[in-house]
Amino acid sequence: MNTTEFLAIASAICPDKEALVFEGQRITYAQLAERVNRLTHVLQKLGVGKGDRVAFLNVNCPHATEAYFATAKAGAIYVPLNFRARADELQYMIDTAGVKVLFVGERYVPLVAQVRQRLPSVQGFISMEGKGPGCQEYEALLAESNAEDESSDIADDDTTIIMYTAGTTGFPKGVMLTHNSFGVYMTNNVTPADPDTVEKNILTVPLYHIAGMQAQLAAIYGGRTIVMQRQFDAAEWMRLVEQERVDRAMMVPTMLKQLLEHPDFKQRDLSSLKVITYGAAPMPLEVIKRAVKALPHARFINAFGQTESASTITMLGPEDHVLEGTAEEIDKKLRHLSSIGKPMDDVVIQIMDEEGNFLPTGEVGEIVAMGPRLMSGYWKDAEKTQATIVDGWLHTGDLGYTDEDGYIYLAGRAKDMIKRGGEMVSPEEVENVLQSHPAIDEAAIIGVPDDTWGEVVRAIAVKKAHSRVTAQELIEFCHQRLASYKKPESVVFVDELPRNPMGKVLKRLLREQYGKDYKLKA
Repeated sequence: MNTTEFLAIASAICPDKEALVFEGQRITYAQLAERVNRLTHVLQKLGVGKGDRVAFLNVNCPHATEAYFATAKAGAIYVPLNFRARADELQYMIDTAGVKVLFVGERYVPLVAQVRQRLPSVQGFISMEGKGPGCQEYEALLAESNAEDESSDIADDDTTIIMYTAGTTGFPKGVMLTHNSFGVYMTNNVTPADPDTVEKNILTVPLYHIAGMQAQLAAIYGGRTIVMQRQFDAAEWMRLVEQERVDRAMMVPTMLKQLLEHPDFKQRDLSSLKVITYGAAPMPLEVIKRAVKALPHARFINAFGQTESASTITMLGPEDHVLEGTAEEIDKKLRHLSSIGKPMDDVVIQIMDEEGNFLPTGEVGEIVAMGPRLMSGYWKDAEKTQATIVDGWLHTGDLGYTDEDGYIYLAGRAKDMIKRGGEMVSPEEVENVLQSHPAIDEAAIIGVPDDTWGEVVRAIAVKKAHSRVTAQELIEFCHQRLASYKKPESVVFVDELPRNPMGKVLKRLLREQYGKDYKLKA
């Protein structure tokens, strides 16, 4: 099934249902389909055909939905760009992708102008939300275009998206995802559009990220209404949920934490929320426990995946978030709550050692996945593709282990593991202990060089407001709960941890700033 069928089916079954709600605009499925048809013809007139690349640079907005489906209908490949990227990163992504047409939001026109002369492949610039110098105007082009439905010959295994990952070093890699990458997931996991069902999703996760794209396509396939936010703002998010009676939300841990800590949280009526899916970064156990208690009407789902896997590959379901039963049952559920759940039905997952052997229960190794939804490779990078997909197994770069019940637990990124005197230390294990301390808001663990041990453990911690906890108290707290070699040798207190837009802690920056002075002591 190709993704253009998601919109075709939804607009045929429920044409009058609202597809998008955005800053006062209300666009039905019939209107969305018509605008997509018009934009498809615009792209074709600009010379866009099968396999050509079309890029999009803006915050979340209805244009992103229209641009994706129009690009797909033209048989072309959509390239969503990170609107937080630097000018040189944008140039790299646009140039390496060989983009033919670039959609650019009003606030990013000056940024594009900086590199425009170094983008030889781009033949058309289209400005949204108004006019831009050297750009054609989006709405004017649509008004002059034809609304007839016209699709290209599209195969399920054709590439539909090149999604650039935020690399920890160097420039990002372009992940090639096919129509089938999304089609298989939707047909197996999402209820199709139904004219008698009204369901609303709030979408605030960036649409250049796989979590945002998956959430958008799932909503269109399901004929749901997308209530879209340009960028996450806790107060506005709560207002929209209350006003629109939103049913579903996709969130990252930092968003959920901001909601719970917002002064208006208890005054807002969020009772319409039935499902909250979270993922994209590790969820602190204390945060999800608070959320489950504070939002008892909602079912929680932990979805784990990465750009290379196109969508979710493991899931911790709603039943795992219900903390009821005997003391022994609750204790087991609390352990499971710190996991990423179990593999999805259409994905095979194993824990593998460095020699390619599958590991038994309890042993830490790399999480590898196999299935029909995985990326077809990295754009123009056969070497990295061959290093990442080996014998059909996608090497995620995440370390983990399984328990006796089949739940999978993260143990950090392979590159983040700390080797202390021959012993391996999982940063995530130490972070979980630190974040259970009542005086600590959040923490990250890095390794620093040491003359005796090779590497030792250092904690970068954020105290709760008014806390007076000392570094030595935290070290002793960890010593009581972990093997001696795993405890931090030093603690650095900071006001906040550096994170990317999806809430992942940028360990690279922490290592650059705090990982070189091995003489620093607690």
